[in-house]
Amino acid sequence: MGFVSFAGRVLFASVFLLSAYQEFSEFGVDGGPAAKALRPKFNLFVKHVSSHLGVAVPRIEMKHVIATTMALKGLGGLLFIFSSSFGAYLLVLYLAFITPIVYDFYNYDIERPEFVQLFIKFTQNLALFGALLFFLGMKNSIPKRQPKKKSAKSKTN
Repeated sequence: MGFVSFAGRVLFASVFLLSAYQEFSEFGVDGGPAAKALRPKFNLFVKHVSSHLGVAVPRIEMKHVIATTMALKGLGGLLFIFSSSFGAYLLVLYLAFITPIVYDFYNYDIERPEFVQLFIKFTQNLALFGALLFFLGMKNSIPKRQPKKKSAKSKTN
């Protein structure tokens, strides 16, 4: 059972690791194509947040956002492979922040083809988020092994 669990964690983490590697290889000076694709969606998200909360959000460079997402995915994926709760928390943090920004199906009319594509990807990320929460719940519910106490031997005279 241990190998099957390890193989499952490797396959699950490969989604994040391969994505981080692709962004790393295309990063460049300005953050690469990921930064160009994220910029308008992030600006729209910041506009929504600042209008609803009435707080000004400071300007953030997209290359820093992409570098942070690469670090969260890469480090979280590697640690998750070795059954680390911290790695799972990093991946949860990544998914919680990036999913509603990148897959903003709620900004599109339901008849547009973009709506369906974004909604499908949003629900896939939601499933990954749920799987990570399940992993964390199972990891925290399994009791830790208690060391066996050595019984005292009686002395014979």
